[in-house]
Amino acid sequence: MNLRDLLRPQLVDVAVAAEDWEDAVRKAGSLLVADDAIEPRFIDAMIQVAKDLGPYIVVAPGIALPHARPEDGVKKGSIGIMTLDPPIPFGNERNDPVFLVVTLAAFDNEQHVTGLAEMAAVLGEENLVERLRATKDKDEILEIMLSKVDNVTET
Repeated sequence: MNLRDLLRPQLVDVAVAAEDWEDAVRKAGSLLVADDAIEPRFIDAMIQVAKDLGPYIVVAPGIALPHARPEDGVKKGSIGIMTLDPPIPFGNERNDPVFLVVTLAAFDNEQHVTGLAEMAAVLGEENLVERLRATKDKDEILEIMLSKVDNVTET
């Protein structure tokens, strides 16, 4: 499975207002619950991981990657993408505030590695991250996120 399989249009939302980082994670996770990709308890597990291990989920400036273990309620491998407006602090001095929440629900280790590799290809390019930051269009987010899939899977 590649990013094209994991990221579906119904798993994207833009310009979402959140009260705090927990609310942002809940709203991002609700996209996956609505798609029947995860059980609601997976959202609680993502929040608990962040509370237990700190704001390491803010993996780059403005980008959070909340996640939990497959046994915490993953039904099908999925990646949700949500932009925040306004950006929200997650408690990571170096990379706050967060404008992009990428929710990873991997069914197994292979999905986790493949999904992260393809995400990294996109999120490692500053011009693509700036396009993600600027857009208010779900289709454009999908286009940006999937723009590197073929390049990554061919290598």
